[in-house]
Amino acid sequence: MRVLSWFSCGDASAVAAKLAIDSYGEQVEICYCDTLAHEHPDNIRFLTDVERWLDRSVTILHSPDYADIYDVFRKTRWLVGPAGARCTTELKKNVRRAYERPNDLHVFGFTAEEAKRIERFGGENPELQAIFPLMEHGLTKAECHRIVREAGIELPAMYRLGYRNNNCIGCVKGGLGYWNKIRVDFPEAFERMAKLERELDAAINKTETREDGKRIRHRLFLDELPPERGHYEQEPDIECGVLCHSGVT
Repeated sequence: MRVLSWFSCGDASAVAAKLAIDSYGEQVEICYCDTLAHEHPDNIRFLTDVERWLDRSVTILHSPDYADIYDVFRKTRWLVGPAGARCTTELKKNVRRAYERPNDLHVFGFTAEEAKRIERFGGENPELQAIFPLMEHGLTKAECHRIVREAGIELPAMYRLGYRNNNCIGCVKGGLGYWNKIRVDFPEAFERMAKLERELDAAINKTETREDGKRIRHRLFLDELPPERGHYEQEPDIECGVLCHSGVT
């Protein structure tokens, strides 16, 4: 039996891998589905630091069909919808499915606050044998931050910049406040996505109005987004991995 610990360049998945190694030793393989091309460059430093901490190399898995997220967007002409993002499906979910075997044990880094996500994961993936060591040990996101810092590892740059996730810079599951923060912190990434929206005639964000008592949804393109719109701190967290839906709590 292989024990596959799915690493995301986040501190929760790093701590989950550490707990898995403590329990299963040499059976554990740490796997990362490659989206580094559009993540913060500091993630390479964090991945290397985690390898040193765990004394274990990370297996980096690649899609055979797509080079990066923008390759996915252009080839599929799809950004994001109610079911999630196509980039996660192609670069993470399908890559994981191609690598896994029926008798693998999977380790995921859901924290103690994410009981609903774990429950939903089980319902959507009944074929997988999965464990959630952070939940089992009652570890929260804040405690994972602490454990990583106490191991002498600096947190990934995106956390230090105030982001609650370490996804690609400019995640298509982000809301208005998130994108206005990206506009300030990473203006080139903002402009790249704004141009892609127009190229595909697809908008990440929607707004609602009421007409004759009915809710009407309108597309809001990034190049039309007022800088004052949205409150990132109040927006739902965004998941990039086994559960890709936006706003799941």
